[in-house]
Amino acid sequence: MKLRVLLVAALVCALLVGGTSCKQELRAEERGKVRVGIVFDIGGKDDRSFNAAAYEGVKCAETGRKQDGTPCDKPSLGIMLRDVEPGNPTSIEPAMRAFAERGYDLVIGVGFAQAPIMEIVAKDYPNINFAIVDGASQLPNVASLVFKEHEGSYLVGMIAAKESKTGVLGFIGGMDIPLIHRFAKGYEEGAKAARPDARVITNYVGVTDGAWNNPGRGKELALAQIDKGADVIFTAAGNSGLGAFDAVEQAGRDSTGRANRFVIGVDSNQNGVKPGFVLTSMVKRVDNAVYQIVSDVVKGQFKGGFHTYGLEVEGVAYSMDQFNKPLIRPEVLQQAEEAKRKIIAGEIKVTDAMLQ
Repeated sequence: MKLRVLLVAALVCALLVGGTSCKQELRAEERGKVRVGIVFDIGGKDDRSFNAAAYEGVKCAETGRKQDGTPCDKPSLGIMLRDVEPGNPTSIEPAMRAFAERGYDLVIGVGFAQAPIMEIVAKDYPNINFAIVDGASQLPNVASLVFKEHEGSYLVGMIAAKESKTGVLGFIGGMDIPLIHRFAKGYEEGAKAARPDARVITNYVGVTDGAWNNPGRGKELALAQIDKGADVIFTAAGNSGLGAFDAVEQAGRDSTGRANRFVIGVDSNQNGVKPGFVLTSMVKRVDNAVYQIVSDVVKGQFKGGFHTYGLEVEGVAYSMDQFNKPLIRPEVLQQAEEAKRKIIAGEIKVTDAMLQ
């Protein structure tokens, strides 16, 4: 197994540096720059959700511009960036090792599933800085970028319950794991706080990594929830969640032009994916967290340990823009903002399912 990892790592090295050895001298464009390598999960950087948010963060650090070419709200840090989309779980470790072997200043892994892999690699390269998004490590050279998803999920649960006509809501998770239970529990608590008679139907796409990249199954689950009366469905399922967007669009609009069913996006602002059918999105500012850890490395201020992002630092939020402003009543937004204030102040305690 170790031989296989080394062979794949050599191949990744070749891809990263145009066919040259991982141990060679720096190329001209690399000299004098902080070098950052990022390894996405199998959903890829164009999933319009979790990976896409991470990619936005490193692109802003590299060029000062987002993927669509518009300026970021943060300046370019002038880094040299390389990324790898593994395609399958077995390619993650070789990709990390390739970056570490070339002495990159920071290696970023995207997704909790990469945490045990990073733990192994980071031990072998104690002088390299690593960061894991949504994962945890006790190693001094690994920064764990974690979020209070339950807090943001509570707020979108309130909004969903207030705007629901049936009182039946849906939740579709990717993998059936504690991290996604955190979303589900916060969503349900927020819904019941706003509407005690609300009912939440919960389903998960699967129990393997493939659960993040199966939009067909996501659509099947959403249609089944709609058949049971759900008129707002919150997805925390990566690329699989896009199937729920198709399902609510399929449900059409009423005579006034308002959607009959709504979806709530996750991680990135997905309000514009199916305009008019997306009630809001529970945004995790993975982009901000990734940009910040890159900035720390550039400034020589990298610190391992936990870096936690909650409502108090806008690490999580519900998104409002031109696509969904007409869909949510002002009084509902006022109630959500009041709940946000109380959560930050500690007056509302949202259950963290990962601690149960």
